[in-house]
Amino acid sequence: LAVFTRQFSVMIDAGLPLVQCIDILGEQQQNAFFKDVLRQVRQSVEEGSTLFAALEKHPKVFDNLYTHMVEAGETGGVLDLILQRLATLIEKVVKLKRSIVSASIYPAAVITVAIGAIAVIMIVVIPQFQQIFLGLLGPGEALPLPTRIVMGISGFIAGWGGLATLIILIGSGVAIKFYYATPKGKWQIDALLLKAPIFGSILRKVAVARFSRILSTLLSSGVPILQSLDITAKTAGNVIIEDAILKVRAGVERGENFVDPLKATNVFPHMVGQMIGVGEQTGALDAMLGKIADFYEEEVDTAIADLLGLMEPVLIAFLGVTIGSIVISMYLPLFSLIGKLSGGAK
Repeated sequence: LAVFTRQFSVMIDAGLPLVQCIDILGEQQQNAFFKDVLRQVRQSVEEGSTLFAALEKHPKVFDNLYTHMVEAGETGGVLDLILQRLATLIEKVVKLKRSIVSASIYPAAVITVAIGAIAVIMIVVIPQFQQIFLGLLGPGEALPLPTRIVMGISGFIAGWGGLATLIILIGSGVAIKFYYATPKGKWQIDALLLKAPIFGSILRKVAVARFSRILSTLLSSGVPILQSLDITAKTAGNVIIEDAILKVRAGVERGENFVDPLKATNVFPHMVGQMIGVGEQTGALDAMLGKIADFYEEEVDTAIADLLGLMEPVLIAFLGVTIGSIVISMYLPLFSLIGKLSGGAK
């Protein structure tokens, strides 16, 4: 969508007719679904529909943000400029999402490998050691406590306990997903996410960056402020942030300034309220929102880099301690046996 929008803006700026632009871009698409959507959009425009109305028929591809910005561009006769801004916005949103995904890939991969390695050791390796150790024990002798603990955990995982744990984990994930689909569940989980240590701060910065970037783009494109706030709320991605934006909208609709209801929500950082207040007073609210978005996007990148730098040694230490403890507990009986053999030889 970002690439399509960027190419579309260049072609419109070059003076190509609208239908020809959509036709050329549609033929270039490799995604069959998107190609079919563009074919339908071209057909609607050929039949006399506006581009906004043609795009509005396909909400799964072109959301409210996209269609209303196109509407503003068509109305103001600056469709090429609006498409450029829209392409930039989509690219920045994609970059923001990619940063979050890249931050989660490394720890997820390490944890998955660690769980797999520990599961193999517990289910396959430990039972074989257990048979050897039990065969070497004399009357009245017992294995060291760490060894007995590891063997107990191994027996639990290899038996019905491991399957039961897996079922409980999967069931919990499904239950949370269904609960999140309810209004109450969405509210509670989104609130917990924003309050979570470390991750909550990053998610709040992401939300502020997204809010500022989208609202700045809409306002600079000529979309009315109340409509801009409506669209921004729907694309917030977090129900707590969405509710806060709607409260700001209600305040603006009552005739209040922008910054007072924003501060009253206690959701956005104090600095955001101050900068928006300055932007509102100077008549450059869209430009100030753009600067806020730039700042918080950099903050997100820095926070994610710091988080990855912190997680790497923590994960390595966790793996070393866990697997090292298992290995040592398995060697303790061998040390005892070697000590006995050495004593017997003397």
